[in-house]
Amino acid sequence: MFIRPFIKSFVADEDGAVTVDWVVLTAAIVGLGIAVLSTVTSGAKSVTEAVSSHLEGTTITTTFP
Repeated sequence: MFIRPFIKSFVADEDGAVTVDWVVLTAAIVGLGIAVLSTVTSGAKSVTEAVSSHLEGTTITTTFP
C-alpha cells in the first residue's frame, strides 16, 4: 500500500521540530511578560495614587517671607 510508507516517513521526519520549540518558548516568554506587566502595573498605580494624594494636600507659597 502507498499509505503505510508515507505514514512511516511522516512519523520519522524531524523537520519543523525546532519551529515547535521556538513557538513554545516564545509563548512562555510572552506569558511571563504579561504576568510581570500586570504585577508592576498594580504596584505603580498604588504608588501613583499615594503621591497624588500627598501632593494635593500641600500648599505652595508664592511669596518670599
